[in-house]
Amino acid sequence: MEQTFIMIKPDGVQRGLIGEIISRFEKKGFYLKGLKLMSVERSFAEKHYADLSSKPFFPGLVEYIISGPVVAMVWEGKDVVLTGRKIIGATKPSEATPGTIRGDFAVEVGRNVIHGSDSVESARKEIALWFPEGIAEWRSNLHPWIYEA
Repeated sequence: MEQTFIMIKPDGVQRGLIGEIISRFEKKGFYLKGLKLMSVERSFAEKHYADLSSKPFFPGLVEYIISGPVVAMVWEGKDVVLTGRKIIGATKPSEATPGTIRGDFAVEVGRNVIHGSDSVESARKEIALWFPEGIAEWRSNLHPWIYEA
């Protein structure tokens, strides 16, 4: 089973979207393997977004992520990285399809509610960064009703 990192950004937390977002991933059949509500330190935000450090929007992005609490999560399931990105929707809310998280809840790219790993390799790095203590090891009793053998 594949794993991905999903973060509800400060605007999603402030807008009370945590339950809605978790519900969408659960209803799809993915397993929540790690979750924490936390305030992000500047140096940690800079490390998370290091690949964007040369972009002109980097300082504003860091300020945004440290502006309020975030919900960091690890989700597991078949093709969860690709499917999670589809559930989230396009980065630019104006390009996000209705029915996706960003299509339903975001208006501006700078307040787009949620982050999701864009590849299996990115997911591994982000999970290691955000969950150095590890994640919960468990399997739902519903597994055979969701996944073929």
